Amino acid sequence: MTDETMPETAPQAAPAATAAPASSDPLSAVADAMQSAASSVSEGASAATSAAQRALPSVGLFANRLVYTTCYTVSYGVVFPLALVALAVPQNNPLVHGMVDGSRAARNKVDEILGGRTDAAASPAS
Repeated sequence: MTDETMPETAPQAAPAATAAPASSDPLSAVADAMQSAASSVSEGASAATSAAQRALPSVGLFANRLVYTTCYTVSYGVVFPLALVALAVPQNNPLVHGMVDGSRAARNKVDEILGGRTDAAASPAS
């Protein structure tokens, strides 16, 4: 029986011996974990900042290229067919004269509208 009680008391004594240091270890373990988490967050933030600084110029270049390509495609798609039709039509005929007169009238109307705005804006200031 003493052999049976001896192993029972030995394991009980071991947790009791570790229980006293364990009560101070959780605080230091929590402090270590908090310090580790804070340093991880700091490292993660600096890594995210550097990644954003590397990615931002490439995003800007992509956006510039997208705008350029879109404008080029639209202008080419509009100007090329019109130029092709304009060059295919003989110049001395009523169709061409009507187009020239119509474009001249439209330009004059735009000049009149825009000129009226600048004159109206200038006259109250005088």
